[in-house]
Amino acid sequence: MSDPRRFWMGFTLVKGIGAARLQMLLSHFGDVETAWGASPAALKAAGLSEKLTERLVQVREQADLSRLLEQALASGIQVLTWEDAAYPPLLKEIDQPPPVLYLRGEITDEDGWAVAIVGTRRVSPYGRQVTEEIASFLAANGVTVVSGLARGVDAIAHAAALKNGGRSLAVLGSGVDRIYPPENRQLAEKMVGQGAIISDYPPGTPPEAPNFPPRNRIISGLSRAVIVIEAGETSGALITAGFAAEQGREVFAVPGNILAPQSKGTNKLIQDGARPLLNAKDVLDLLNLAQVSVQRQARKILPSDPTEARLLEALGPEPLHVDEIRSLTGLPIEQVSAALTLMELKGMVRQVGGMNYIAVREVQSGYET
Repeated sequence: MSDPRRFWMGFTLVKGIGAARLQMLLSHFGDVETAWGASPAALKAAGLSEKLTERLVQVREQADLSRLLEQALASGIQVLTWEDAAYPPLLKEIDQPPPVLYLRGEITDEDGWAVAIVGTRRVSPYGRQVTEEIASFLAANGVTVVSGLARGVDAIAHAAALKNGGRSLAVLGSGVDRIYPPENRQLAEKMVGQGAIISDYPPGTPPEAPNFPPRNRIISGLSRAVIVIEAGETSGALITAGFAAEQGREVFAVPGNILAPQSKGTNKLIQDGARPLLNAKDVLDLLNLAQVSVQRQARKILPSDPTEARLLEALGPEPLHVDEIRSLTGLPIEQVSAALTLMELKGMVRQVGGMNYIAVREVQSGYET
């Protein structure tokens, strides 16, 4: 049986076929292998334009997908698709998530608690100090730091997280075998051991300018919040902040000198409604990340059970009082209270005051009946 990942890889080689068009083809043909091997007439009938159909046929005739997959795996490159359980659940929530992720290193459950730090390449001494302090604080509190491996703020954030024993993820605008800028290769290799370098571009893709703005949606998509530290008026960090806002992520901006060019973008973000970041702890408090290490340990020690499954079915984004939860589930109040206490430790639910609870939206019960 052929490895379907090779066909997913094939579609990433066809310029113009992204998440939306690939989903259209999958809906029409049922699976990726059938879509890849479809006749030109069938592809056009599925809604693909004549130009894209010609492009797909040309790539299909020229590419040796089995060899490409073998080369990637032999180079230590993982290939994750929408169908893989290891695909990051937070990223999968965004509109049109990338169908394929190439990565070196590993994305783990721990990376479900991630915050992006982005900013200018021409960082000031003030920006360097703030970046180091925030990234170090987040890493020390078990939060994964996400950025783009660029010069300046990105590289400083990655390095500070790793130095403090934390995890870090870098999203590239090139193939994961084409590290850019070259002076950050050593940093990237460290990240492979304490996180991952990631791209939705296939191996061998050069770091061309048009590749970088689109990758920013992945940086924000992997993160629960985006922190912008120094950004000029046309900085790529502002693109990341825009994607974050569209994806429903919190956007923080560090206030800066109103006369400094590298602070014009961040100060404008604050003026437009971003949260001014005056203390890194504010990120933990707002996102309920203060007990990340406790939640992780609780998830390892305390497995899901039928009671937790029933409570999760009853709970949603709107607060419910413990008495209402008891009534909806038909469980004894003592059992409900005890289970909710454990579930809060796991980060599955959150008490919002007055014995009212909500479900944390990304948590799914692992219990199977």
